[in-house]
Amino acid sequence: MHLASAVDPQLADLSNKLIYSAMVVYTLAMFAHMIEWTFGSKGAVAVRSKEQAGSLADTVAAAGPKGVKKVTVTVAGAGGGTTTLTRTAVAGEGATVVTSGRGADEVDGPGAAGTSERADLAGRIAVSLTVLGLLLHGGGIVSRGLSVSRWPWGNMYEFSCAFAFSMTAAYLVLLAARKNVRWLGLPVVVAVLLTLGIATTTLYTDSDQLVPALHSPWLAIHVSTAIFCGGAFYAAFIATLLYLGKDSFEKRIAAGLTTGPLGTSASIWRRLPAASTFDKLSYRINALVFPLWTFTIIAGAIWAEAAWGKYWEWDPKETWSFVTWVAYACYLHARATAGWKGRKAAYLALAAFACWLFNYYGVNIFVTGKHSYAGI
Repeated sequence: MHLASAVDPQLADLSNKLIYSAMVVYTLAMFAHMIEWTFGSKGAVAVRSKEQAGSLADTVAAAGPKGVKKVTVTVAGAGGGTTTLTRTAVAGEGATVVTSGRGADEVDGPGAAGTSERADLAGRIAVSLTVLGLLLHGGGIVSRGLSVSRWPWGNMYEFSCAFAFSMTAAYLVLLAARKNVRWLGLPVVVAVLLTLGIATTTLYTDSDQLVPALHSPWLAIHVSTAIFCGGAFYAAFIATLLYLGKDSFEKRIAAGLTTGPLGTSASIWRRLPAASTFDKLSYRINALVFPLWTFTIIAGAIWAEAAWGKYWEWDPKETWSFVTWVAYACYLHARATAGWKGRKAAYLALAAFACWLFNYYGVNIFVTGKHSYAGI
Protein backbone atom coordinates (compact mmCIF):
# COMPACT_ATOMS: atom_id res chain seq x y z
CA MET A 1 0.00 0.00 0.00
CA HIS A 2 1.30 3.44 -0.91
CA LEU A 3 1.96 5.92 1.89
CA ALA A 4 -0.31 8.50 0.27
CA SER A 5 -3.34 6.20 0.72
CA ALA A 6 -2.60 5.33 4.37
CA VAL A 7 -5.52 7.26 5.84
CA ASP A 8 -7.97 5.96 8.44
CA PRO A 9 -11.31 7.49 7.39
CA GLN A 10 -13.02 6.60 10.68
CA LEU A 11 -10.47 8.46 12.77
CA ALA A 12 -10.53 11.37 10.33
CA ASP A 13 -14.34 11.56 10.66
CA LEU A 14 -14.07 11.30 14.46
CA SER A 15 -11.62 14.21 14.42
CA ASN A 16 -14.09 16.40 12.53
CA LYS A 17 -16.92 15.54 14.92
CA LEU A 18 -14.78 16.29 17.96
CA ILE A 19 -13.71 19.67 16.56
CA TYR A 20 -17.34 20.62 15.85
CA SER A 21 -18.36 19.42 19.33
CA ALA A 22 -15.60 21.56 20.84
CA MET A 23 -16.92 24.57 18.93
CA VAL A 24 -20.39 24.02 20.40
CA VAL A 25 -19.00 23.83 23.95
CA TYR A 26 -16.79 26.89 23.37
CA THR A 27 -19.89 28.77 22.22
CA LEU A 28 -21.68 27.90 25.47
CA ALA A 29 -18.60 29.06 27.39
CA MET A 30 -18.69 32.35 25.48
CA PHE A 31 -22.31 32.94 26.49
CA ALA A 32 -21.49 32.10 30.11
CA HIS A 33 -18.65 34.65 30.08
CA MET A 34 -21.00 37.23 28.57
CA ILE A 35 -23.43 36.62 31.43
CA GLU A 36 -20.55 36.99 33.88
CA TRP A 37 -19.61 40.39 32.43
CA THR A 38 -23.24 41.53 32.15
CA PHE A 39 -24.25 40.80 35.74
CA GLY A 40 -20.90 41.47 37.42
CA SER A 41 -20.52 44.45 39.73
CA LYS A 42 -17.68 46.88 40.37
CA GLY A 43 -18.27 47.19 44.08
CA ALA A 44 -14.96 45.67 45.09
CA VAL A 45 -13.00 48.57 43.57
CA ALA A 46 -14.75 51.22 45.63
CA VAL A 47 -14.62 49.09 48.77
CA ARG A 48 -10.88 48.42 48.36
CA SER A 49 -10.08 52.10 47.70
CA LYS A 50 -12.12 53.17 50.72
CA GLU A 51 -10.38 50.63 52.95
CA GLN A 52 -6.96 51.76 51.74
CA ALA A 53 -7.81 55.42 52.31
CA GLY A 54 -9.14 54.68 55.79
CA SER A 55 -6.09 52.62 56.70
CA LEU A 56 -3.74 55.44 55.63
CA ALA A 57 -5.73 58.06 57.53
CA ASP A 58 -5.62 55.96 60.71
CA THR A 59 -1.85 55.46 60.34
CA VAL A 60 -1.21 59.18 59.85
CA ALA A 61 -3.40 60.13 62.79
CA ALA A 62 -1.63 57.66 65.06
CA ALA A 63 1.80 58.95 64.04
CA GLY A 64 1.04 62.55 64.90
CA PRO A 65 2.16 65.65 63.00
CA LYS A 66 5.85 65.13 63.80
CA GLY A 67 5.89 61.66 62.31
CA VAL A 68 4.42 62.63 58.96
CA LYS A 69 6.37 63.91 56.00
CA LYS A 70 6.05 64.14 52.21
CA VAL A 71 8.12 62.06 49.82
CA THR A 72 8.44 63.25 46.21
CA VAL A 73 9.36 60.73 43.52
CA THR A 74 9.78 61.32 39.77
CA VAL A 75 8.72 58.38 37.58
CA ALA A 76 8.25 57.75 33.86
CA GLY A 77 4.79 58.62 32.70
CA ALA A 78 2.59 56.37 30.53
CA GLY A 79 2.91 58.70 27.57
CA GLY A 80 6.70 58.73 27.59
CA GLY A 81 7.27 61.81 29.79
CA THR A 82 7.81 62.07 33.53
CA THR A 83 5.39 62.49 36.41
CA THR A 84 6.07 63.78 39.91
CA LEU A 85 4.31 61.81 42.64
CA THR A 86 3.99 63.10 46.18
CA ARG A 87 3.21 60.42 48.76
CA THR A 88 2.69 60.52 52.52
CA ALA A 89 5.41 58.81 54.57
CA VAL A 90 5.00 57.86 58.23
CA ALA A 91 8.14 57.49 60.31
CA GLY A 92 8.47 56.13 63.77
CA GLU A 93 10.64 53.82 65.85
CA GLY A 94 13.33 53.98 63.16
CA ALA A 95 11.05 52.53 60.45
CA THR A 96 9.57 54.29 57.43
CA VAL A 97 6.25 53.31 55.85
CA VAL A 98 5.43 54.79 52.44
CA THR A 99 2.16 54.29 50.59
CA SER A 100 2.08 52.65 47.19
CA GLY A 101 3.24 54.68 44.20
CA ARG A 102 0.18 53.64 42.22
CA GLY A 103 -2.61 56.16 42.13
CA ALA A 104 -6.24 55.40 42.91
CA ASP A 105 -6.98 55.09 39.21
CA GLU A 106 -4.26 52.45 38.89
CA VAL A 107 -5.82 49.92 41.27
CA ASP A 108 -6.46 46.58 39.55
CA GLY A 109 -10.15 45.78 39.23
CA PRO A 110 -11.73 42.75 40.92
CA GLY A 111 -12.38 40.89 37.66
CA ALA A 112 -15.35 40.25 35.41
CA ALA A 113 -17.70 39.07 38.17
CA GLY A 114 -16.79 41.82 40.62
CA THR A 115 -18.59 41.06 43.91
CA SER A 116 -21.65 39.39 42.34
CA GLU A 117 -22.09 35.76 43.36
CA ARG A 118 -24.33 35.01 40.39
CA ALA A 119 -21.79 36.45 37.97
CA ASP A 120 -19.03 34.50 39.69
CA LEU A 121 -21.05 31.30 39.24
CA ALA A 122 -21.47 32.09 35.54
CA GLY A 123 -17.71 32.62 35.28
CA ARG A 124 -16.99 29.28 36.96
CA ILE A 125 -19.40 27.54 34.59
CA ALA A 126 -17.65 29.25 31.67
CA VAL A 127 -14.27 27.96 32.84
CA SER A 128 -15.65 24.43 33.26
CA LEU A 129 -17.12 24.53 29.76
CA THR A 130 -13.80 25.81 28.42
CA VAL A 131 -12.01 22.84 30.01
CA LEU A 132 -14.51 20.45 28.43
CA GLY A 133 -14.10 22.18 25.08
CA LEU A 134 -10.32 21.88 25.37
CA LEU A 135 -10.59 18.12 25.99
CA LEU A 136 -12.81 17.66 22.93
CA HIS A 137 -10.55 19.95 20.94
CA GLY A 138 -7.44 17.99 21.94
CA GLY A 139 -9.19 14.74 21.06
CA GLY A 140 -9.93 16.10 17.60
CA ILE A 141 -6.29 17.06 17.04
CA VAL A 142 -4.98 13.69 18.27
CA SER A 143 -7.51 11.80 16.13
CA ARG A 144 -6.47 13.80 13.09
CA GLY A 145 -2.84 12.86 13.65
CA LEU A 146 -3.60 9.20 14.28
CA SER A 147 -5.68 9.01 11.11
CA VAL A 148 -2.53 9.53 9.05
CA SER A 149 0.14 8.49 11.62
CA ARG A 150 1.98 11.84 11.67
CA TRP A 151 2.15 15.14 13.53
CA PRO A 152 -1.26 16.86 13.12
CA TRP A 153 -0.08 20.21 11.77
CA GLY A 154 0.84 19.60 8.15
CA ASN A 155 -1.51 22.19 6.60
CA MET A 156 -3.30 25.42 7.48
CA TYR A 157 -6.40 23.66 8.80
CA GLU A 158 -4.40 21.51 11.19
CA PHE A 159 -2.15 24.43 12.16
CA SER A 160 -5.21 26.57 12.96
CA CYS A 161 -6.72 23.84 15.13
CA ALA A 162 -3.45 23.49 17.04
CA PHE A 163 -3.10 27.26 17.30
CA ALA A 164 -6.57 27.61 18.81
CA PHE A 165 -5.79 24.75 21.20
CA SER A 166 -2.60 26.49 22.38
CA MET A 167 -4.50 29.72 23.13
CA THR A 168 -7.07 27.91 25.27
CA ALA A 169 -4.48 25.75 27.02
CA ALA A 170 -2.31 28.76 27.90
CA TYR A 171 -5.31 30.58 29.41
CA LEU A 172 -6.31 27.56 31.51
CA VAL A 173 -2.71 27.02 32.68
CA LEU A 174 -2.65 30.60 33.97
CA LEU A 175 -5.92 29.98 35.81
CA ALA A 176 -4.55 26.74 37.27
CA ALA A 177 -1.54 28.72 38.51
CA ARG A 178 -4.03 30.92 40.42
CA LYS A 179 -3.42 33.99 38.29
CA ASN A 180 -6.25 36.52 38.26
CA VAL A 181 -6.84 36.33 34.50
CA ARG A 182 -10.44 35.20 34.17
CA TRP A 183 -11.07 38.51 32.44
CA LEU A 184 -9.10 36.95 29.56
CA GLY A 185 -11.67 34.16 29.16
CA LEU A 186 -14.10 35.97 26.87
CA PRO A 187 -11.54 37.30 24.32
CA VAL A 188 -9.77 33.91 24.28
CA VAL A 189 -12.95 31.95 23.63
CA VAL A 190 -14.07 34.41 20.95
CA ALA A 191 -10.68 34.18 19.22
CA VAL A 192 -10.76 30.38 19.39
CA LEU A 193 -14.21 30.27 17.84
CA LEU A 194 -13.17 32.64 15.05
CA THR A 195 -10.00 30.62 14.38
CA LEU A 196 -11.86 27.31 14.29
CA GLY A 197 -14.66 28.84 12.22
CA ILE A 198 -12.21 30.00 9.55
CA ALA A 199 -10.39 26.66 9.76
CA THR A 200 -13.51 24.54 9.22
CA THR A 201 -15.02 26.70 6.48
CA THR A 202 -12.17 28.27 4.50
CA LEU A 203 -9.04 26.32 5.38
CA TYR A 204 -10.37 22.79 5.69
CA THR A 205 -8.61 19.99 3.79
CA ASP A 206 -9.24 16.26 4.02
CA SER A 207 -6.92 14.21 6.18
CA ASP A 208 -4.01 13.08 4.00
CA GLN A 209 -0.30 12.34 3.99
CA LEU A 210 2.31 15.06 3.69
CA VAL A 211 4.18 16.13 0.59
CA PRO A 212 7.81 14.88 0.56
CA ALA A 213 9.25 18.26 1.62
CA LEU A 214 7.40 18.00 4.95
CA HIS A 215 8.69 14.54 5.88
CA SER A 216 11.21 15.78 8.40
CA PRO A 217 11.74 15.88 12.19
CA TRP A 218 11.79 19.66 11.80
CA LEU A 219 8.01 19.57 11.27
CA ALA A 220 7.50 18.95 14.98
CA ILE A 221 10.15 21.49 16.02
CA HIS A 222 9.56 24.38 13.61
CA VAL A 223 5.77 24.28 13.46
CA SER A 224 5.21 23.62 17.17
CA THR A 225 7.29 26.67 18.13
CA ALA A 226 5.42 28.75 15.54
CA ILE A 227 2.13 27.63 17.11
CA PHE A 228 3.32 28.59 20.59
CA CYS A 229 4.58 31.97 19.38
CA GLY A 230 1.25 32.68 17.70
CA GLY A 231 -0.68 32.02 20.90
CA ALA A 232 1.68 34.25 22.89
CA PHE A 233 1.56 37.06 20.34
CA TYR A 234 -2.24 36.93 20.44
CA ALA A 235 -2.27 37.19 24.25
CA ALA A 236 0.03 40.22 24.04
CA PHE A 237 -2.22 41.71 21.36
CA ILE A 238 -5.26 41.42 23.64
CA ALA A 239 -3.31 42.97 26.52
CA THR A 240 -2.25 45.85 24.25
CA LEU A 241 -5.81 46.54 23.11
CA LEU A 242 -7.06 46.48 26.69
CA TYR A 243 -4.20 48.78 27.72
CA LEU A 244 -5.26 51.35 25.14
CA GLY A 245 -8.88 51.07 26.23
CA LYS A 246 -8.15 51.25 29.96
CA ASP A 247 -5.71 54.12 29.49
CA SER A 248 -8.38 56.07 27.57
CA PHE A 249 -10.91 55.27 30.29
CA GLU A 250 -8.62 56.50 33.07
CA LYS A 251 -8.01 59.74 31.17
CA ARG A 252 -11.75 60.21 30.62
CA ILE A 253 -12.47 59.70 34.32
CA ALA A 254 -9.71 62.19 35.21
CA ALA A 255 -11.40 64.67 32.86
CA GLY A 256 -14.71 64.26 34.69
CA LEU A 257 -16.45 61.98 32.21
CA THR A 258 -18.49 58.99 33.40
CA THR A 259 -18.29 56.53 30.49
CA GLY A 260 -15.58 54.50 28.84
CA PRO A 261 -14.27 54.75 25.25
CA LEU A 262 -16.98 54.66 22.55
CA GLY A 263 -19.64 55.16 25.21
CA THR A 264 -18.99 51.82 26.92
CA SER A 265 -20.04 51.26 30.52
CA ALA A 266 -17.60 52.47 33.18
CA SER A 267 -18.44 49.36 35.21
CA ILE A 268 -16.72 47.12 32.65
CA TRP A 269 -13.48 49.11 32.69
CA ARG A 270 -13.39 49.44 36.48
CA ARG A 271 -13.43 45.65 36.81
CA LEU A 272 -10.36 45.24 34.61
CA PRO A 273 -6.74 45.51 35.77
CA ALA A 274 -5.06 48.93 35.64
CA ALA A 275 -3.63 50.25 32.38
CA SER A 276 -0.10 49.90 33.73
CA THR A 277 -0.77 46.20 34.42
CA PHE A 278 -1.83 45.61 30.80
CA ASP A 279 1.17 47.57 29.54
CA LYS A 280 3.65 45.50 31.53
CA LEU A 281 1.90 42.24 30.64
CA SER A 282 2.05 42.95 26.90
CA TYR A 283 5.70 43.94 27.04
CA ARG A 284 6.73 40.93 29.10
CA ILE A 285 4.94 38.45 26.85
CA ASN A 286 6.46 39.92 23.69
CA ALA A 287 9.92 40.09 25.24
CA LEU A 288 9.65 36.48 26.44
CA VAL A 289 8.47 35.02 23.13
CA PHE A 290 10.69 37.04 20.79
CA PRO A 291 13.73 34.74 21.20
CA LEU A 292 11.50 31.76 20.45
CA TRP A 293 10.23 33.46 17.27
CA THR A 294 13.88 33.98 16.32
CA PHE A 295 14.49 30.26 16.85
CA THR A 296 11.39 29.47 14.75
CA ILE A 297 12.84 31.36 11.77
CA ILE A 298 16.25 29.74 12.21
CA ALA A 299 14.67 26.27 12.44
CA GLY A 300 12.69 27.00 9.28
CA ALA A 301 15.88 28.00 7.47
CA ILE A 302 17.60 24.77 8.48
CA TRP A 303 14.59 22.78 7.33
CA ALA A 304 14.54 24.71 4.04
CA GLU A 305 18.16 23.79 3.38
CA ALA A 306 17.40 20.12 3.97
CA ALA A 307 14.27 20.17 1.80
CA TRP A 308 15.18 22.62 -0.99
CA GLY A 309 18.96 22.94 -0.82
CA LYS A 310 19.03 26.61 0.29
CA TYR A 311 18.66 28.24 3.69
CA TRP A 312 16.90 31.34 2.40
CA GLU A 313 15.24 32.22 -0.91
CA TRP A 314 13.00 35.15 0.08
CA ASP A 315 9.90 33.04 -0.33
CA PRO A 316 6.80 35.10 0.69
CA LYS A 317 6.45 33.16 3.96
CA GLU A 318 10.15 33.61 4.73
CA THR A 319 9.98 37.30 3.86
CA TRP A 320 6.98 38.05 6.04
CA SER A 321 8.35 35.98 8.90
CA PHE A 322 11.41 38.23 8.76
CA VAL A 323 9.24 41.37 8.48
CA THR A 324 7.37 40.22 11.58
CA TRP A 325 10.68 39.65 13.38
CA VAL A 326 11.86 43.16 12.47
CA ALA A 327 8.55 44.68 13.61
CA TYR A 328 8.73 43.04 17.03
CA ALA A 329 12.43 43.90 17.31
CA CYS A 330 11.56 47.56 16.68
CA TYR A 331 8.81 47.38 19.30
CA LEU A 332 11.10 45.90 21.94
CA HIS A 333 13.82 48.42 21.16
CA ALA A 334 11.35 51.30 21.28
CA ARG A 335 9.76 49.98 24.47
CA ALA A 336 13.16 49.99 26.16
CA THR A 337 13.65 53.65 25.17
CA ALA A 338 12.20 56.29 27.51
CA GLY A 339 10.48 58.20 24.71
CA TRP A 340 8.54 55.18 23.41
CA LYS A 341 6.55 53.95 26.37
CA GLY A 342 2.81 53.87 26.71
CA ARG A 343 0.56 54.46 23.73
CA LYS A 344 3.35 55.00 21.19
CA ALA A 345 4.85 51.58 21.92
CA ALA A 346 1.37 50.04 22.01
CA TYR A 347 0.63 51.19 18.45
CA LEU A 348 3.93 49.67 17.33
CA ALA A 349 3.00 46.39 19.04
CA LEU A 350 -0.32 46.37 17.15
CA ALA A 351 1.52 46.92 13.87
CA ALA A 352 3.85 44.01 14.66
CA PHE A 353 0.91 41.73 15.38
CA ALA A 354 -0.72 42.82 12.11
CA CYS A 355 2.45 41.64 10.32
CA TRP A 356 2.21 38.30 12.09
CA LEU A 357 -1.48 37.98 11.22
CA PHE A 358 -0.84 38.69 7.54
CA ASN A 359 2.00 36.19 7.56
CA TYR A 360 -0.36 33.63 9.05
CA TYR A 361 -3.43 34.12 6.86
CA GLY A 362 -2.62 36.50 4.03
CA VAL A 363 0.52 34.83 2.70
CA ASN A 364 -1.01 31.36 2.66
CA ILE A 365 -4.34 32.40 1.15
CA PHE A 366 -3.46 35.20 -1.28
CA VAL A 367 0.23 34.72 -2.15
CA THR A 368 1.76 31.86 -4.12
CA GLY A 369 5.07 30.47 -2.92
CA LYS A 370 6.86 27.38 -1.76
CA HIS A 371 4.63 27.24 1.31
CA SER A 372 1.56 26.80 -0.88
CA TYR A 373 1.60 23.12 0.02
CA ALA A 374 0.01 24.18 3.30
CA GLY A 375 -3.33 23.13 1.88
CA ILE A 376 -4.83 26.36 0.54
